[in-house]
Amino acid sequence: MKPHTHSQGDIFLVAQIAAAISVISFFYHLQNGNVLLYGDAVAHINIARRVFDSRTPGPLQLGTVWLPLPHLLILPFVISKKMWQTGIGGSIPSLFGYVLSVVGVRRLMRTVLSGSVAEEKSARFAGWLAVAIVALNPNLIYLQTTAMTEPLYLPFFIWAIVFFASAIRGCRSSELVEANSDLVKCVFCLLAACLTRYDGWLLATVVVVVAFVLAFMGRFGALKPGVIKLALLAAAGPALWLAYNAAVYRNPLEFANGPYSATAIEMKSHAPGTPLHPGTQDLSVAFRYFFKSAELNLAPGHGAVFWACALLLGTAIVVLFLRKLWPLLLLWIPVPFYMFSIAYSGVPLFVPSWWPFSLYNVRYGIELLPAFAVFTAIAAYALMRFVASARVRVGMAIAFLALVAASYVQAFREQPVSFEEAVVNSRTRVALEKQIASILHTLPAGTKFLMYLGDHVGIFQRLGIPLSHVINEGNHRPWKQPLDPDGLWEKALADPSSYADIVIAFDRDAVASAVNQAELTPILVLHVTGQPPATIYRTTKSNQTR
Repeated sequence: MKPHTHSQGDIFLVAQIAAAISVISFFYHLQNGNVLLYGDAVAHINIARRVFDSRTPGPLQLGTVWLPLPHLLILPFVISKKMWQTGIGGSIPSLFGYVLSVVGVRRLMRTVLSGSVAEEKSARFAGWLAVAIVALNPNLIYLQTTAMTEPLYLPFFIWAIVFFASAIRGCRSSELVEANSDLVKCVFCLLAACLTRYDGWLLATVVVVVAFVLAFMGRFGALKPGVIKLALLAAAGPALWLAYNAAVYRNPLEFANGPYSATAIEMKSHAPGTPLHPGTQDLSVAFRYFFKSAELNLAPGHGAVFWACALLLGTAIVVLFLRKLWPLLLLWIPVPFYMFSIAYSGVPLFVPSWWPFSLYNVRYGIELLPAFAVFTAIAAYALMRFVASARVRVGMAIAFLALVAASYVQAFREQPVSFEEAVVNSRTRVALEKQIASILHTLPAGTKFLMYLGDHVGIFQRLGIPLSHVINEGNHRPWKQPLDPDGLWEKALADPSSYADIVIAFDRDAVASAVNQAELTPILVLHVTGQPPATIYRTTKSNQTR
């Protein structure tokens, strides 16, 4: 049976509401200087920018570790210098992602709950409740104003499940053409997810395996044509990325075990004799930290109890009573992905209430928001169907809305945890970048720089200095590793006076470790608590032309 036609109007209204929230929150955070707080957001914007603004422009500037689709989506919007400097260009894809996520949740609820007219009111309430939980979430409202990849991944994740659930439903109702068409739509969402975040690789694997089991071993044989396309295209994303890394870095797993991987970065920054991050080699602890981060993205303090209970109740209802809704269980996929990432891939996640009592990667918990929203709505739907009294059903609806509102009001009042993470971790970085920028601002236009851009590319973005004026670690040929004697980066380190006017080195970075200091004259050393000392040099070439 097809969903009721008035639901189309619901979806249009949801899109309008989501767009309004998105735009209002974006201008608020832009005005308050919050769009570029995350260092990763700044990095994503500048990876996109350097594809065309670099001494060696081209697709190799996409680098490794981070998947390419977010940067390709940002790229057209940062051609404008103004949109690059302000971060607006990096925010635009995330704003669209937020709207598509909210609409996707409404469509998902419509797909799995549409049925008889007698159940229509409860189903519509559940759909709107799920929409409210996602659309009004304080952490997602902030994150979608930034260039972070979490809000960009969510729509691909949600819509992949929407189309997969729709395909299963269509097969049950003998609408086989539509079912296979939905599988094809699902695969394009999976492909996009696989090129946005590594979460998508597990999502694609699980969906393909489940689809194969259903089509070749179950009663969904009519889906075989769509399932074959699903498998081939879903594998294309990871295959392309592995091939890119193999061709450029001579290592298909460069993103996982190379010098810029999460594991390598942790080992480099790890002090001997101190424990690694919580959850290392321990799946149970990794689960606790990730689930706690997910709760904190819904509500601080004791408000998380309601969300955990609603999530588990909704899941139990699907498993025990509403088994036709089993595709919704795919919303749990972030849990095993982050458990294994924390335990075995060097991915730290810190929450303020547990050791080491700080904030780091807490935003990862936002990936479980769709599960919280949908299963809470399923719990409300099932409980409302269980009772006969209309008055009791209204009371239940009010209770769920009140608990959601109370959680979110408390989160806004105490400051959303993902926003707090951005603020806390940006203070010393931004302070150092402002100091360096104030010095570089006095230099003449056209000054050439040599600097490792990994952590502080925001200096040049802040000033609007083209990245083509900065020789950096991206200006060489990675396939010539470990050294590229003919590469611009290596040449500039060996003979900086021939290539740059100003050299900026941070303690123990690639420039400080490898540059020929015989050709440098130190100007200034900057110290900011929590950041490595920064030394600004003039080259002998610069000294001679003064």
